[in-house]
Amino acid sequence: MPGRTCRGTVRSLSGHTICFTGRVLVDGERTVRSRCEELAEEHDADTKTDFSRKITLVVYGDLASKVVTDSRRAYSSKLVDADTSRNEGHHVCVVDADGFSKLLKRRPAPCLKLRRSGGGRVRPVAASPTTDEVLGGPLQVRRPGRRSSAQLTLDLSHLDKATSAHEATVGALLVHLSGRGVEVRTHAPGAPAFDAGWSRGTDVFIAEVKSLTGAREDQQIRLGIGQVLDYAHQLRTAHPGRRLHPVLVLEKRPVGPRWSSLAQSAGIRLTWAPGFPDV
Repeated sequence: MPGRTCRGTVRSLSGHTICFTGRVLVDGERTVRSRCEELAEEHDADTKTDFSRKITLVVYGDLASKVVTDSRRAYSSKLVDADTSRNEGHHVCVVDADGFSKLLKRRPAPCLKLRRSGGGRVRPVAASPTTDEVLGGPLQVRRPGRRSSAQLTLDLSHLDKATSAHEATVGALLVHLSGRGVEVRTHAPGAPAFDAGWSRGTDVFIAEVKSLTGAREDQQIRLGIGQVLDYAHQLRTAHPGRRLHPVLVLEKRPVGPRWSSLAQSAGIRLTWAPGFPDV
């Protein structure tokens, strides 16, 4: 059954029997329990209100660092039950709200460890970033969701990922690299959430994709530069022996000619659809 031998990573919601704890944020938006259940069932999972031997995945709806202090509350008892089940040899996966959001996008999520403290309290412990992996499984183009413009302005880092233009650019990049025999992959569990990654020999490329349709070009490019530099810094710190190359992928050639020289000075490869120069 799913989750019995997860090896530290939950690959999919499909086949799991899930129960939820507390309040869950899906992509940063508070989502009621009934809607979470509907989303899980759309991914071929079953859901239950209470913990039982059938449960293979618990979605923890509070901050991963928060200590559960009230053992009488339902979300606390579910963590205690999950920990007990693990100790009895029946592994139950636990993911936080961010992990659940990743799984809804068909991306892998780290299975959290559980740690007991005084009084029988149980708290989830975030998985440490992997020390030997940067790239995860094969990348798949997602179907963009529908959100209001007001919702999209709340978090610029999620704006692109909700647009058709963004996913079309990801798909075009995938086709371009696949035609050259390069497999495009997602990020490894625990690694920064870059949009696409690939390798050539010992060189690893991590890309952030930005659409320009319906958005200010300078805002999108500045955001992309900041994100991909942050990802590269985190990965170079975690993997000092890796040759990492940050790449900013745009939906189309930018109007402003200065962006190419700016990216080059920052050590970023700037490219765009449909031809993807320098990639």
